[in-house]
Amino acid sequence: MAVVIRLKRMGAKKRPFYRLIVADSRMPRDGRFIETIGLYNPLENPSKISVSQEKALYWLKQGAKPSPTAKQILRKSGVWEKFKPQKVQKTENKE
Repeated sequence: MAVVIRLKRMGAKKRPFYRLIVADSRMPRDGRFIETIGLYNPLENPSKISVSQEKALYWLKQGAKPSPTAKQILRKSGVWEKFKPQKVQKTENKE
């Protein structure tokens, strides 16, 4: 089972907001998911981003692959920078 971190569209017509979710890659965009780890609202000025760092780091360590947009959101929230040093240490230990 390939696990991905991606956005799930919510809200009314022309008033979208998105939830950052962890899901099986075979499930549809707005279908069944494993866990909600954050929220992204592009309509607010500036855009509102809230991510549970503990949950996001847990799923990234488990091997979940973020979509390109989800990766940008994780970077803006600071989660990706916390995960990146751990990722580098793993590759240094293998050599």
